[in-house]
Amino acid sequence: MNKTVLAHLAAAVAALSAGTAVVATRFVIGETDPISLAFYRYLIGSLCFLPLLPFIWPKERVSASEFGKIAVLGLLFFCLFTWGFNAALEVIPAARGAVGLATVPIQTLIVAAIFGREAMTARKIASVAIAFAGIAIVFGPAAMNVSPDGTLFGDAAMLLGVFCAALYSVFSRASLMKHGPLFVTAIAMMFGALALLVLSLVTTGVPGVPGFSTKGWIAVVFLGTFAGAIQFALFTWALRWLPPSMPVLYISLNPIMAMVLGVLLIGETVTWPLVFGLALVLTAILLGSGVLSNLLKRIGAAKADGC
Repeated sequence: MNKTVLAHLAAAVAALSAGTAVVATRFVIGETDPISLAFYRYLIGSLCFLPLLPFIWPKERVSASEFGKIAVLGLLFFCLFTWGFNAALEVIPAARGAVGLATVPIQTLIVAAIFGREAMTARKIASVAIAFAGIAIVFGPAAMNVSPDGTLFGDAAMLLGVFCAALYSVFSRASLMKHGPLFVTAIAMMFGALALLVLSLVTTGVPGVPGFSTKGWIAVVFLGTFAGAIQFALFTWALRWLPPSMPVLYISLNPIMAMVLGVLLIGETVTWPLVFGLALVLTAILLGSGVLSNLLKRIGAAKADGC
């Protein structure tokens, strides 16, 4: 199995893990505030990486400027993206937030094209458009049922957070290629946790020892380990081997996966919009990865041979 296939698999697993993270967040968000939850999540993730640092530390010297670049990447992804996402969901419904989150592939493709990091082809444009359509079909009607209070701020916070994630996806690849995805993810997450600590000090004061319930602690540990260190290591590894717009296309699975888990775990109803939206997102991923076009070519070639 080549690295490209493995990168697609890593991106898919990371996206599915992110969907489970939404469910875990719902279990514990009532016991703390969004900034503190993000801080403890990435603190636990950083502690997971800490014993690995001697093994993943690059052999070549990492300059102060490189550490500075990785710190900025950590600020973008592990602090600002998280803050924008959480701040948005405090004032807008999750459905509306899901539609905003679905603009990640669109924004990433635009940023990558503007800075010459990736060509904006018809296939890529079609894939992100189909993915966004799938999210809009599932969440669009609920997203429109909002109170005007705070909606503008919530939408702006979500789109700003998504833009930060797009910048990370585009500009992290050089560091990932040079220093390795595990090292970059570990250091970026540590800087992100530090930035969240500062943000918490400014907004709510010194975070105390959290008084989570047993279920809350299980959720937080899960968020920091499997849905933290492992999830982001897989995502950044995929970014190393795929164009920036491809791994983030899998993020479209995130909100729909959360709904599927809702069906499986808490008995929510399967609806036709959910099925159709999921089908569109999967089609977008197959189209963006080239699997669908290659399959159509093979079918066309087989028909031609049969004639």
